[in-house]
Amino acid sequence: MKAKVLFIVPYPINTAPSQRLKFEQYYSIFQQNGFELSQDSFMSQNFWNIAYKKGYYFLKIYHTLLAYIRRLYLLFFIKKYDIIYIHLWCTPFGFPFYEWLIKKLARKVIYDIDDMIYLGNTSENNKIIGFLKSTQKVMFLAKNADHIFTSTPKLVEFLSQYNSSITLIPATIDTDKYKPNHTLDTNEICIGWSGSHSTSKYLHLLDDVLKGITQKYNIRILVMGDPDFHVDGLKNLELMSWSLETELHNLQRINIGLHPLPDEEWVYGKSGGKLVQYMAVGIPIVATAIGPNYD
Repeated sequence: MKAKVLFIVPYPINTAPSQRLKFEQYYSIFQQNGFELSQDSFMSQNFWNIAYKKGYYFLKIYHTLLAYIRRLYLLFFIKKYDIIYIHLWCTPFGFPFYEWLIKKLARKVIYDIDDMIYLGNTSENNKIIGFLKSTQKVMFLAKNADHIFTSTPKLVEFLSQYNSSITLIPATIDTDKYKPNHTLDTNEICIGWSGSHSTSKYLHLLDDVLKGITQKYNIRILVMGDPDFHVDGLKNLELMSWSLETELHNLQRINIGLHPLPDEEWVYGKSGGKLVQYMAVGIPIVATAIGPNYD
């Protein structure tokens, strides 16, 4: 009899790196080894498309209410699963009442956390609701999960205060898929960065450097994941949205990968997934010498 696993996650499938590189890329392998999988995302695809954009407040409220209704409906089906696998949180706001209900109904709970979300960080475009976020959900899940998967030694150190059953799994890449492009054009050097709207603020640490080298040399700056990125005076800037279909091709166009980070606590929860991607496609990297980047 196949073991049934329900993944309760924040984001739609194949959209967020924290889900894709941690467990979604292994779904077919889990299924081949006798697991029956289901995934329930808090955000619909339509919600995801606007969630981190400026404005759209009424639509965001509407989609949030719909998501909470779907989560309530999900409670009726929890008992039919052998394992409930929770990534980051079940619901984003308030006290951990929903998480308490899941724990009461579930046979086994696995908690997967790969960011320091207990610090309460909120994206710039959603600061207005930042006060509604609760770090108590992280603490409750950490204390009550049957097992925890996490991605950095810093997170292991923090979570060990609440739970002794922890496995460290850093970001991983499918090297059968992510391979170097040996026909890369070197007539124009392409310096690239891959990330998202919420992490592109780190790329601004290099604004003056990027402006200086593009004015002096034949260099293209490729930014994938934040089509709104802008630097006054920066020449030869190419912007694109991230998509699963184009990600590999665009990574293979890059000659040098960038991974700048500030020295702040949030950074120490990152597992260097961007660096692993760069290396898998054979890209030399310029990265901040900090935390998990050493590994």
